[in-house]
Amino acid sequence: MTTTVLSAPPLKQTPRPPLTKMQKRALLGAGVGQFIEFYDFALYGIVSVALAHHFFPASSATAGLLMLFATYGVSFFIRPVGGLFFGSLGDRYGRKVVLSASILLIGFATGLIGFLPTTATWGFAATVGLISCRLLQGFSAGGESVGSPAFAFEHAPRDRRGFFITITIAATALPAVFASLLVLSLQSWLGEETFMQWGWRIPFLVAIPLSVLGLWIRRQTEESPAYVQMVEAAEQEDIGSPLRESFQLNGKKIFQVIIIMGFTAMGFYFLSGYFIPYVQTAGNLSGIQALSINAGAMTLYTVALPLWGLLGDKVGRRKMLISGSIAVAVTIIPAFMLVSSGNVWLALLGQIIFVLAITSYGGGCYAFFIEVFDTRTRMTSAAFAYNVGYAIFGGTAPFIGTLMVEKSGVGYAPSFYILALAIVVLLTIWLTKVPETREVVS
Repeated sequence: MTTTVLSAPPLKQTPRPPLTKMQKRALLGAGVGQFIEFYDFALYGIVSVALAHHFFPASSATAGLLMLFATYGVSFFIRPVGGLFFGSLGDRYGRKVVLSASILLIGFATGLIGFLPTTATWGFAATVGLISCRLLQGFSAGGESVGSPAFAFEHAPRDRRGFFITITIAATALPAVFASLLVLSLQSWLGEETFMQWGWRIPFLVAIPLSVLGLWIRRQTEESPAYVQMVEAAEQEDIGSPLRESFQLNGKKIFQVIIIMGFTAMGFYFLSGYFIPYVQTAGNLSGIQALSINAGAMTLYTVALPLWGLLGDKVGRRKMLISGSIAVAVTIIPAFMLVSSGNVWLALLGQIIFVLAITSYGGGCYAFFIEVFDTRTRMTSAAFAYNVGYAIFGGTAPFIGTLMVEKSGVGYAPSFYILALAIVVLLTIWLTKVPETREVVS
């Protein structure tokens, strides 16, 4: 007797629908805004030596950099105020309102730096003018930094939200590459002495046409479907104050996002705003070598982050947060030892190790900080929490790194600070029971 085994027909996988034209436009519009925001901020670190010379003359180069990086942090502490202002607008009147206003404001503030007289002409008033421009940058970036990811998230297919957001955030690394290459080209063309005299102004002036281009691209997009659905369902009928509602409902989540996003902020700004002067002072490499190494590292950041975002869409945000934190904790000391070694290739290897570790963490955190809040108060809550984290940990990173090396005399001293915060993140995930958000409906 023969037994026939019947096998079930193979399951047919439903083909993933292609992205719509509007989804592509939304992704482009969000990415352009992130590019311009972080171009402005990356540029401040890349030409930090010239800015310190013209606006913070001091007895030593290190003292000038310390004063410069102190104002670097000041602009971050105004970001939560901008986040609350623009976030509340975004929750009340839509995401596009914020995206249009913030991109123009940050472009104007950056371009204005290119016109500022130096202390040789204006004295202390020039320093005040630079700080004022930085405050205006920070205020506008407070809305842009969350408006763009939220806009991309709310346009994204549900199973590709992490990928959409990390594509948008990856655009934050490209400006450092673009700015580095632009500065390298200007230094080669003009010579380092002429660049120090007036050539440093040109990259700041470039921000003005960039912001106008970004506005034109964003005007081709539509309001996010999630926001439109919320309004149509009358959930917005009497929202009252998005600010008040955010703190009433989301206190614990806001705390979690501050710590989780603060860690990636510190990592990003060590990479984009600190490593260029760091390898020159701690590793005695030339400015051109420092810019070239960092451009390579930031290019890798751009490629790696969306790949980790794809993995986060498959395994979840919480697993990426835990594994990424551990990866940073394990590799950070050897990475900094390599970066400060004084050898070009070892310095590049150290930055590569750091990039791979911090982007693996980014594969979870960037989707988490948007997904954890609902549509009704998403922009207000996320903008405040994100920008507080960036102010506390991102804005202070270059200053703390420079100070630790100066006081300890140990080139890789900043790695101990990053290691400590990695442990704080892991404890926060465990003690506050950070949730998995991958399946949350937007």
